[in-house]
Amino acid sequence: MKIEMERIRPEEIEKRSFEIIGEELGQKGIVLPAVQAPIIKRCIHTSADFDYAENLKFSDGAVEEALAAIKGGASIVTDTRMAYSGINKKCLEQYGGRVYCFMSDEDVAAAAKEQGTTRAAASMEKAAGLEEELIFAIGNAPTALIRLCEMIQEGRIAPRLVIGVPVGFVNVVQSKELLMALKGTAYIAAEGRKGGSNIAACICNALFYML
Repeated sequence: MKIEMERIRPEEIEKRSFEIIGEELGQKGIVLPAVQAPIIKRCIHTSADFDYAENLKFSDGAVEEALAAIKGGASIVTDTRMAYSGINKKCLEQYGGRVYCFMSDEDVAAAAKEQGTTRAAASMEKAAGLEEELIFAIGNAPTALIRLCEMIQEGRIAPRLVIGVPVGFVNVVQSKELLMALKGTAYIAAEGRKGGSNIAACICNALFYML
């Protein structure tokens, strides 16, 4: 069997990938909102999953709020080292922001044990003590997203944006529904079970590239 390969230069692979994504979205009759399109397409590029064209949900003005926050020096808190590693820290640092992940901190582990909760939830508690503008990128742990939403409801923290894309089966859908039900909190959420640390990181990076 002869397999036909598309001949393309290495530096043009990403460009060609996005062209294919655009072509296939057109074939499916899907027209993306202009301001959301770069983020949705990058999620599809990262996952090869076209479901993100329909399950990625944005609160009104979420993208604009996120871009303003980044340009204003906001930092990003994430729930996994994988997402931390995937976020382009040099891009963020240009605007004065940093990326935080407290999951491996000894005080977080101790607090989680004492409180009988997960490290992910305890890491959100620690993040609430940061005295700076924050964006949260939750890609793995629904317990982190749930605790974050609770603290927002309690008035303990007011993030500029919450990226809620935990993946899995237990309390994943419920955590996203809790986020999307909040009033006055900008969010980007992956409705349903899909998501992941790679998706959380790629949404952050898509926002950087939009600047």
